[in-house]
Parts: sequence; C-alpha cells; structure tokens
Amino acid sequence: MATKQCDEITEMVCLESDLQDGQMKEVEVDQNKILLVRNNGEFTAVGGLCTHYGAPLIKGALVGDRVRCPFHGACFNTKTGDIEEFPGLDCLPKYKVKVEDGKVYVTTDKKKLKKRVKKMSGRVPGVSHTVVLIGGGPASLQCAETLRQNGYEGRIIMVTKDEQLPLDKTKLSKAMNIEIEKVLLRQNDFLQEHGIDVWTKKEVKSVDTEAKTLTFSDGTNQHYDQLLISTGGRARPLQCPGAELKNVKLLESYKDATEIHQMSAGNKAIIVGTSFIGMEVAAYLSDKADSVTVIGSSKFPFQSSLGPDIGKMTMQMLEEKNVKFYTSNGVAEIRGENGKVKEVVLKNGEVLPADIVIVGIGVIPNSNFLKETSVEIDSRNAVVVDKFMKTNIPDIFAAGDVVSFPLPLVGHKRVNIGHWQLAQAHGRIAGLSMLNQQVVINTVPYFWTMLLGKSIRYTGYGEGYTDIVFKGSTEERKFLAFYIKDEEVVAAASLNFDPAVARLAEMLLMGKRITKAQAQ
Repeated sequence: MATKQCDEITEMVCLESDLQDGQMKEVEVDQNKILLVRNNGEFTAVGGLCTHYGAPLIKGALVGDRVRCPFHGACFNTKTGDIEEFPGLDCLPKYKVKVEDGKVYVTTDKKKLKKRVKKMSGRVPGVSHTVVLIGGGPASLQCAETLRQNGYEGRIIMVTKDEQLPLDKTKLSKAMNIEIEKVLLRQNDFLQEHGIDVWTKKEVKSVDTEAKTLTFSDGTNQHYDQLLISTGGRARPLQCPGAELKNVKLLESYKDATEIHQMSAGNKAIIVGTSFIGMEVAAYLSDKADSVTVIGSSKFPFQSSLGPDIGKMTMQMLEEKNVKFYTSNGVAEIRGENGKVKEVVLKNGEVLPADIVIVGIGVIPNSNFLKETSVEIDSRNAVVVDKFMKTNIPDIFAAGDVVSFPLPLVGHKRVNIGHWQLAQAHGRIAGLSMLNQQVVINTVPYFWTMLLGKSIRYTGYGEGYTDIVFKGSTEERKFLAFYIKDEEVVAAASLNFDPAVARLAEMLLMGKRITKAQAQ
C-alpha cells in the first residue's frame, strides 16, 4: 500500500514483528533500496547502498547504530546516515519511519538520491586566514571538506603536481583505460561552490616554517596560516642498468595508467613486483597484452602481507589467464634498442623479450622538500605526527601515505601505512585539529585488492604475525584467514566470505580481543 503526497511516497514495508533489535532488512519504496534497522525498539531508515561504490549495505555488519560496508569498510550511522568511516565522501540519505498498528511505514521523496552531501560553508570575502594543503589525494580533499563542514570561512588552497583534480587512484591499477570523468572524486563545480581552490601542475620546492611561506618550483610563493603535508608517496624506481629506457614505466598518475594500457596492448609486458600494484596490473593486462610475465623477489605474491597460501592462490588465478611467473628472482639488466626496451635479463641469467616493463616495487614517502626545515622525519622518510595529525612544528599538520602515525590497534606504535581509507581518516582528523577540535585518530586499517573480478578484503595490522588460521580454503577460493601474533588475532583477510572482515574490523575497533583458540 502506497500513499503519495506531493513529492513524497509512503509505503508499508514490513510488520513490526519482522525485525528484532539489532537486525536490519533491505526494503524498497518506489524502487529505492532502503536499509531499515531496529535498535532498542526504534526503527530507522537510511539509503541501502554504500556511497563509495554502491555495495548493498544489507550484506554488511551491523554493530549498534552503525553499519559497515562489506566491500571496502565504509561505516554509516543508521540513525543519521552520516559517514563515520571511509572510503567514500558522502553520507546516506535518511528517511522518515512510522509504526502504526504493528505495521512499519517508510516515506521517501521523489528525488531518489543515493547520496547526501554534508552541509558545507564556503569562503567568506574578507576572511584572510589561509589553509594550504600540499597534495591532491584523499587526505587533502577530506581535510578541505571537513574544514567546510565545520564552518571554516577562510581560504583553502590545494596544491598538486598532478594534471587533474583529485582522483580515485585505487582504480588506476584495476581499470587502466578508464575515462577521467569516472575517476574524479569531485567535479570542478563542486570544489568551486565550496571555495576549495585546486592548483594543478604545481610543485612545492621548499617551506619556510618561520615566515609561513611556500616556494614553488616555478619560483612563485604562497603564504599560509596553517599547512597540511599530504604529499603521499612516489613509486620506488628500479635500480639496474637500463632502468632509464623508454617503455620502463611506473604507475603514479592517470597519464601513466593510460600510457601503460596503450603501450601494452598486443605487446609483451613484463611486470616487476608481486605486491598489490604489480598483481592488479598483471590481472588487468592478462587479456590485453600479447603476453604478461611477472617477476617477483619472493616465492609467492603477497608473501609477507597475506602469506604463502593466499599468494599461491592468486598466482594460480593469474596463471589460468596465461600470466607467467618468475619468482624468487629479480631484474639484473634491461637491454634496449634505439632507447626502447627490447629484453629483460633476470638475476638467474634468463633473458626475456619485452616491449614494456612496468615496475611496482614499493613506495617512498614524498618528504624531500622538507629537508631544510625542522619538521620531524623518520628514518624511512615519513613525516612524524601525533594522534591529532600534528607535526612537531605549530600550525603544520600531515596526513596520508607520507606520515608515520600512532595506531591505537598496536598500542599507539607509530606506523606508515599506504591505505586509501586511512588517508581519508587522517585528513578528517587534521581538518578538525586545525579548528582546535581535539579528536584522536582511532581507526582500523581496511583495504582491498581486485584480481580478475575477485576481491580480497583485509583489515587490521598484521606485521610480524607468526601464524595464520584458515576457515574455508584457498583451494576453493572461499576463505577467511586470521593472522595471529602473541596468541591473538591482529588482522584478517577474506575472499567470498562477507561480511566477516567488516565484522572483525568493528570488533578490533571496539578493542575486543580474539584469541587464537577462539579463531580456531
């Protein structure tokens, strides 16, 4: 039964007795997928699809008044629809619910919005206070939006050496020929409307922390009142003869992705590195290049991060698509002809013909421009921050892949982790800190990789794990893996086992201990 009022539609969606406390149900009103939740006898309704990539939240994990997306770990408040954990930028729409005579009714409007943008202020003329954000990634963008969501009225300038506005770079290794419109995080109109200036193709050369001035590589200067360093990391280059040849590519930008796609089509592609970038690129090229060969230093891909069993499984998945692996190996030399790659010489002496070499062997934090400053940098080039994302210099904050930050999960030990979701979480905390809202970074790392249409999810911090407990099996390609350290679960990975990893992330966030015995 549906009743219509001007722009609203009300429908009975279920009986009050259909849901118990702590349960959720996906319902439809006017072809709108809605998540109905019951907690403490009260019904609430929010949009049913995650604002990140549209995953059905009904398949996620509900803990109290919050639902965590099963795909990539974004969290939403089921009372307000507000986003509480990333990835994704937007909130869920919220709907009116009423219960009458044991029946539950939900009211939606005709707009059918799948996302709701948090209310933001803009720049107010005459307010001279300026925040400069160095870097065009998710940490910068989230910081800018957090400032505007909390009433900041000064000037915001985001400076990036990239040619484009902020992009969803996670897609570049998974869909290398994607149109630019599909990877922009925000359109230009949106940024202009909310007074977020983005300066592209502009690189910071140095920072004068006393005068609060930035100098750019083109010789120009810019004053700041508060500064965010969110410069991310750069791809680690290959150190061997011939590494400078044309057709030896790193994947750092949209242009790189497009060029790799074009250069590989119908050609012999060699990929160096068997971690996330290398494996995703190999999977993507498996049906586009004439041949794909992967060279890795360990016996299996992802060996240190996900362990040998999962690594072996991913290797078999790619081998089924005719990808060839040379493991426990490396590149001794790249030989060329007329400045272009012709063949790759392996450390074991084998010679492989090649038209393009793609290198994915790790990242280095981009902090060189701070060398002349007193900003604290650790031995791995990462900028050191506290739990408020503050550096040791007043009014300078840092966020994202460039930082070493205290992770509550491991007793506030400082870590440097290059996850998309963490960069956004950092950006939010940095923005709040700039406004003197003291909110502590408290997040559980969550990431994913996509290979040939199959997605492996991961949560926690598994460094130094000593054992892995499996439910299901890698042979069946359906499993949940618990990573154990000191007889406790410190991380988990899964394939075709949702929403197990999302649920574990919530448990880790709440500080719940899971012993090895419990995992078994």
